[in-house]
Amino acid sequence: MSPRSPWRSRVLVAPFVVLALLGTAAPAAAAPSDQPGGTSGVLDSRALDRLQQRASEVQQGLQEQQGEVAAARDALAEAERAVADAEAVLGDAEGELAGYQRVVAQYASAVYRDGGALSPLTLLLSGGAPGEVVAALSFLDVVDRHAATVIGTAEAQRRAAVEQQRAATEALEQARARAAEVGARAAELEAAASAVTDELDEALGAVDRQLAQLQAEQVEVNDRTAASWRGYLDQLTAAGIVPPPASALREPAAGLPERLVPVGAAGGGAQRGAAQLPGQPASLLVLPAETLTAVTAAMEALGLPYAPGTAGPESWSCGSLVQSVYGRAGVALPGNQAELFAVTTPVAPVDVLPGDLVFLGTPEAGLGHVGIALDARTMLAADARAGAVVVRTLPAEQVVGVGRPSLGQRPPVAGPGPTGGALRMECGNSVYPPSFDGARQWGGYPNGLIPPSAMCPLGAAGHSLRCDAAAAYRAMSAAYATAFGGPICITDSYRTYAGQVKLYGEKPALAAVPGTSNHGWGLAVDLCGGIQTFGTAQYSWMVANAGRFGFLHPTWADPGNGREEPWHWEYAGS
Repeated sequence: MSPRSPWRSRVLVAPFVVLALLGTAAPAAAAPSDQPGGTSGVLDSRALDRLQQRASEVQQGLQEQQGEVAAARDALAEAERAVADAEAVLGDAEGELAGYQRVVAQYASAVYRDGGALSPLTLLLSGGAPGEVVAALSFLDVVDRHAATVIGTAEAQRRAAVEQQRAATEALEQARARAAEVGARAAELEAAASAVTDELDEALGAVDRQLAQLQAEQVEVNDRTAASWRGYLDQLTAAGIVPPPASALREPAAGLPERLVPVGAAGGGAQRGAAQLPGQPASLLVLPAETLTAVTAAMEALGLPYAPGTAGPESWSCGSLVQSVYGRAGVALPGNQAELFAVTTPVAPVDVLPGDLVFLGTPEAGLGHVGIALDARTMLAADARAGAVVVRTLPAEQVVGVGRPSLGQRPPVAGPGPTGGALRMECGNSVYPPSFDGARQWGGYPNGLIPPSAMCPLGAAGHSLRCDAAAAYRAMSAAYATAFGGPICITDSYRTYAGQVKLYGEKPALAAVPGTSNHGWGLAVDLCGGIQTFGTAQYSWMVANAGRFGFLHPTWADPGNGREEPWHWEYAGS
């Protein structure tokens, strides 16, 4: 593995092979591998099947329990609020009663202080007229009756408040008992999840060993592929062939450079943009100088990471790689798969030659990938699923078109798009909208159980993500360092299944159910250094710039949406 690219050439495919092109020899070959492309060898393993099954069982139980945990937590919170409200009402009622009692007490005190004023006895002793005494006595009776009514009403309100508090306290105790019961069952499931992690780790180890072996084989395949290409170039030199410009090969019927003859087309006639040097036991394929330069440049990019929206030199998207390598040859092309399809002059898929652009897609997703053909079986591409520039199998059933850049551009045509609400695909991987909050499964691995060999480092100790996300993160961190003088501060990235179980046990109300976190897909990071606080210069920089690198702040974590997490950012691709 290259020190610069420890995850170099992540997808294993058959190498560049000899293909008889109507009697024409393709570039020199290396022995093909029987291992199919992608990670299919790992995905077919029994170890991974058991891994997925056990993870699914535990995850299902935890997901079912999560609903009860949330409901019990909400009920407990409601009961606690009801108790607090009842206590406030009781406090108000007792305060009101005490207020009235103070008024009555002040009245009695005033009478005593005033030497018996306004009492029947003081009126009689003062020699007042009989009518005045009667009037005074009636006034005192009214005052006493009103005071008794007011105090009685306040007492009734106080008693009602006491009953409300009693009922609320009883409901609180019931909610606490329910929460404890649900919590106990959740603890049992958490214990089961913890117990199964050893089994899952063992299965994961088996998968990782298989993947590491395939990656080692892939490096050999890549090396042989590059060696085959160099051998082909050496053959041209040994034969005395000076690669002609593309313009000299576009119209075979009008003549070809000396010693060269046309290459037959499957539909009859001669292929445009190629020739051959007759020889025994096979003729030698002669491609335009521009095509040779482009493919040679693409070989140099093998193993570099895929990252959407990037255009080298350290990472590529599929369209930008094609644009760059042909640009080096003086052929101007667009930089994305849709525009490349729109303007590249088509040729029949059965006539595919090295250097042709191969467009892949499905009826549902439409156009989804572009790569550079190496022969009828293989292509070189910056592949999103692989997370790197790789030599991969060319799936014949997904070919929606083949184009030859050396023939110039055609008037733009529309490419096939998604149908029936399907997600668009870019460079072989689904593109999720920024608001998407579902599972972003990739590579066929279970959440939190991705083999370490399938991940890529972030440049911060112990942190890794899916390789395209890792490349995008490193580019984003470098841009951040230009603005703030140092790289992005990070606290969390890929989170293993065991790590999710542990966190869920510590914070069941906040943590995602194990097996559902985007951290478990290697597509989320938690950041620090100022980014963890809304409104800081660091956070504002992320808001303004993260999208350029495929990262977003999910809406559920925005201010006012219930779970404010300024530190949490997710990779959603281009």
